[in-house]
Amino acid sequence: MKFQTRKWIKPEDLNPNGTLFGGRLLEWIDEEAALFAIIQFDNKKVVTKSMGAIDFVASAKQGDVVEIGIEITKVGNAYIALSCEVRNIMTHETIITISNIIMVNLGEDGKPKAHGKNI
Repeated sequence: MKFQTRKWIKPEDLNPNGTLFGGRLLEWIDEEAALFAIIQFDNKKVVTKSMGAIDFVASAKQGDVVEIGIEITKVGNAYIALSCEVRNIMTHETIITISNIIMVNLGEDGKPKAHGKNI
C-alpha cells in the first residue's frame, strides 16, 4: 500500500471528545480515493459508488499527522475497487481501515463507462 497523502490534525478537525471527527476523516478518504481513480482512469468524471466495512481502530488528536494509503484490490470494466488504511505517521498506529471502496468511471452522459485502461 502506498501512503501518499498526509493530513495535519487541526482544531477544526476535532469532535467534542477532542479527537479526530470520523466524518472529517471519511471526507479525506473519499477525496483521496477520487483523486486516485481520476489518475488511474485519466478521467475527471469519477464517483464513489460505495464503501465497504469501515473499521475505526484508533483515534488521532490535535497536532497528530496522519497518512492515507490506497491500493487497488480489483479492476472491473467501469470501476476499480480500492482498500484504504489511515495511520499515524509518527507511531504507524492504524486509525481506520476500509476494505472496499468502489470508484466508478463515468462518461459524458453521467453513466458508467468502460475505462479501457490496463490498470
